[in-house]
Amino acid sequence: MERSSLSPAEFASTVTAITSAFGDPTRRGIYLFAHESPNGVTAAETARRFDLHPNVARHHLDKLASGRYLEVAASKPSGGAGRPSKRYRATEARVALEVAVRHDDILVTLLGRALAMIGPGAAAEMAEEVGAEYGRSMAAGLDLSAGPRSFRTALHVVADALSAHGFAAHAEKRGDELRIVAENCPFGDAAVEHPVICAVDRGMVRGMLAQLYGPAGADTSASRPAGDDRCVTTVQP
Repeated sequence: MERSSLSPAEFASTVTAITSAFGDPTRRGIYLFAHESPNGVTAAETARRFDLHPNVARHHLDKLASGRYLEVAASKPSGGAGRPSKRYRATEARVALEVAVRHDDILVTLLGRALAMIGPGAAAEMAEEVGAEYGRSMAAGLDLSAGPRSFRTALHVVADALSAHGFAAHAEKRGDELRIVAENCPFGDAAVEHPVICAVDRGMVRGMLAQLYGPAGADTSASRPAGDDRCVTTVQP
């Protein structure tokens, strides 16, 4: 694969376009890491390099692969034993810089401004209920053939479902608290401008848990709009 055809300025523009296209600056470093590795990188290697949860690293790599910035190939483990791992390689040095208008961003911005017009209390209540309804719908589409779940198992299912929707989420225990931690916000700058949108995330967690386990509480304990580097929802059965 030829990698020398871009000037430094062109390459910087390409990486900026990738970051803009996927809405998460973390992917800039991950793309550079993969681009600089002729043999490609695995999710485990990426997780170690960027101090990420492996599921979060895999989410970023899969997002880049779905945009055709990276290609995926199976790699046999050393010694020939064990399951093959996925390796992600940059597809080419040149990447088209045309980025389509993201209509979802326009709609989210419109939603944020509409919510701002009805007052913070009513807006947060409505946003959370919309999120809860959507969360119940998401959970209803999951395979529940495994039977009843424990609360912690349900929490991991919720985190995986959120990751599939762009949140790059994982479940963790911190002290006595069980939490859903989202490393990415698919609502982007709209959530920063209109923090009430964060109530949608909280509602999605509450709605999915209600469908998978039973009534559960959910409270936002950290968020990007509040200046934190990630969003955290604390949950309890």
